[in-house]
Amino acid sequence: LFRSFNLQGGTEMSEEELAEAGLNRSQTHVDFMVGSDKMNIDGIKEDGTIVPVFRNGDWA
Repeated sequence: LFRSFNLQGGTEMSEEELAEAGLNRSQTHVDFMVGSDKMNIDGIKEDGTIVPVFRNGDWA
């Protein structure tokens, strides 16, 4: 309870293994929203390739 993660093998890890992997435990979760109908967001890969993430307020 109060834990969510996306880590391969995470559901089988001990508390110590999860902490070593950099995960934390919290009873508080906060979401925030960004954007407008004009917002565009790009990701940049290690090789410099630009990847559209958000276009005109919608996920690309």
